Amino acid sequence: MTTPIAGEGGVDAYARLAELGISLPPVVPPLAAYLPAVQSGNYVYVSGQLPMVGGKLAQTGKVGAEVTAEQGAELARTCAVNVLAAVEALVGLGRVVKIVKVVGFVASAPGFTGQPAVVNGASGLFGDVFGEQGRHARSAVGVAELPLDAPVEVEAIIEVA
Repeated sequence: MTTPIAGEGGVDAYARLAELGISLPPVVPPLAAYLPAVQSGNYVYVSGQLPMVGGKLAQTGKVGAEVTAEQGAELARTCAVNVLAAVEALVGLGRVVKIVKVVGFVASAPGFTGQPAVVNGASGLFGDVFGEQGRHARSAVGVAELPLDAPVEVEAIIEVA
């Protein structure tokens, strides 16, 4: 584990994860020809993360049909944990200065318009872990299908020291 950056106003992400009872899983292996995360300058770009737990999707289906909005929000939180796992593996969470941008994709049943509430699951996790540095710009997008019939997918851009 990396020590938090002193003087960055950063939060000890490791301590916050422990307080929240969250253990970071291994990085989810890519499903195709891409990397889970890449660093360019002071930014880490994390590829879309699915709600994988123990190497399997936690749930499948469309939000607003087989998956409730509340379940979708919990799945988005799982995606955010997987985002943090990718950052930890690449550079260490102690180097995080700011969660800059989050994009959440919600596989939506026809007529479902609650995408922002679903993606709040991810946004809430980032805020819980990083406090003010976890507040970010965001898009919550409804889509017809996601890989493996996942209900939600979350990607992020994170500034690091």
